[in-house]
Amino acid sequence: MDHLGGIDASFLYLETPEMPMHVGGLNIFELPPGYKGEFVQDVRRHIERRMHLAPVFQRKLLNMPFELANPVWVADDDLDLEYHIRSTVLPKPGNRAQLDNLVGRLHSSQLDRSRPLWEFYVIEGVETPPDAPKGTRRVAFYSKVHHAALDGEGGAVLAQSIMDLGPVPRTVRAAPPRRVMDHDTYGIAELTGAGLKNSLVQAARLARALPAMLRSTVQMLRPAPAETPGAEAAAPTPVKGVKGAIGNQWFGPKTPINVSVTNQRIFSSFSIPLSEIKHIAKGQGVTLNDVVMAICSGALRHYLADLGCEPTEPLLVGVPVSLREKGNTEMNTQASMMRVSLASTLADPGQRLQAIRQSSLAAKAMTASMKSVVPMDFPSLGAPWLIGGLVSLYGRSRLANRLPPVVNVAISNVPGPKFALYLAGAKMLTYYPVSIVGHGMALNVTVQSYNGSLDFGLTACRKAMPDLPELARYMQAAHEELLKLTPAAVAEPVAHAAPAHKAGTPARAKPATPQKAVARKPASKTRPSPKTTARKTPVALQLVAGQPKPSRPARSRRAAA
Repeated sequence: MDHLGGIDASFLYLETPEMPMHVGGLNIFELPPGYKGEFVQDVRRHIERRMHLAPVFQRKLLNMPFELANPVWVADDDLDLEYHIRSTVLPKPGNRAQLDNLVGRLHSSQLDRSRPLWEFYVIEGVETPPDAPKGTRRVAFYSKVHHAALDGEGGAVLAQSIMDLGPVPRTVRAAPPRRVMDHDTYGIAELTGAGLKNSLVQAARLARALPAMLRSTVQMLRPAPAETPGAEAAAPTPVKGVKGAIGNQWFGPKTPINVSVTNQRIFSSFSIPLSEIKHIAKGQGVTLNDVVMAICSGALRHYLADLGCEPTEPLLVGVPVSLREKGNTEMNTQASMMRVSLASTLADPGQRLQAIRQSSLAAKAMTASMKSVVPMDFPSLGAPWLIGGLVSLYGRSRLANRLPPVVNVAISNVPGPKFALYLAGAKMLTYYPVSIVGHGMALNVTVQSYNGSLDFGLTACRKAMPDLPELARYMQAAHEELLKLTPAAVAEPVAHAAPAHKAGTPARAKPATPQKAVARKPASKTRPSPKTTARKTPVALQLVAGQPKPSRPARSRRAAA
């Protein structure tokens, strides 16, 4: 029996209809010139030949008697590929706004736990831009897999098993024959004994690690960059006003995005050339992650100001940290979380970026000391009842509307391949992540680097953030602002050949086509001063060509704020 680990199982127990615990991705593919086949059938045949390369495809959960302990993984010998790989069609014109809305709806529903915890959708009817290679057409691919089955880096391993480096699929060794199991032969006594034995082993391990784990947890919940061991040596020269912007915070400020969520999701996506992000990081002496958080911080300042909410304390972000050892390809969750200040009370984008850098260095120093004590597994006796009951009570009582949040938003950066990938002969153009939101944190921003581009996926509760595309436009405007602050002398040679065909990512080195001109066209010739920016910021970029600006229920949203 393959017991589900404690962290993986917690995603099952935390799941409610309002908080589905699956992660996913939106990819846009370019079919070969003159392609006449049925892509969904090609994908089914392609996946069927490679399912043995990734255990997540062919295993399902078997619950313990009375749910006394974590479930176990067992093989599913009756897999229905037509159920797991589905097809749908966008209405005309099939633009990016329609595609993002469809992904939001598909991401709202829970996975069927009686089957393997994954679903793929082939989406036809996607609009082909005028600059696409002649004779090609585009198709979208949305995937979702339960977080109990894999984390972000585990998803990258899954992608490697089904993707190829060229349009001709590589030869894969056939699956070895295996004996069909009758899982009804697992008796109650056998399952109960295995569950109790596993719980006792994990209890002994947890007891040994508990003192160090408690000390590390207290440190993580009380960020203090100036006092964190090792932070002084790693931190850059303090910037004027930075220390006050970070402070010592047990909780983040209360905002309109830190509320109880519903079961409806909204999704938005855009891309930025990776060379521009690296240019900013090199010119400002920070990391790529720092730049991503600064982009999100600047955008959230403007978005919250539009709602009449200007927190007097900086927003706190929860950043997942991988605990996966190099070379580990297990498809389970091996991650923790660190808290970083977004320094959102600083109006100057340069100072805000340096403040984020200092807070990030301090958080990393704490996380490094926690890696050795964070358990990947823990006793599960009674955990399904206890955790499930507490989560249900928390959601129904709507305590998230009244309690201060531990973090205001989740931001994750997943490194991806630097070259193009192919699926069943089709070239992948984008790699937009779709993630999880929960009570008290209605927004999740996940970015994935891919083939010379940084692809942003914004997932939110539709009720809390019905105007999510506007936040995406603010993010692109914040990126442009940081780009202007960075001296051009430190720029690396810009080669946009790879991301030139990425949806929503026009190349700067070439004259823009009419469609791309819309995607980069400034809304205003002058930028307001920091004082006026807090209330009304010009939208420097459009999210995607042809995407309408959403109407904003300003009066009701301000009242809610």
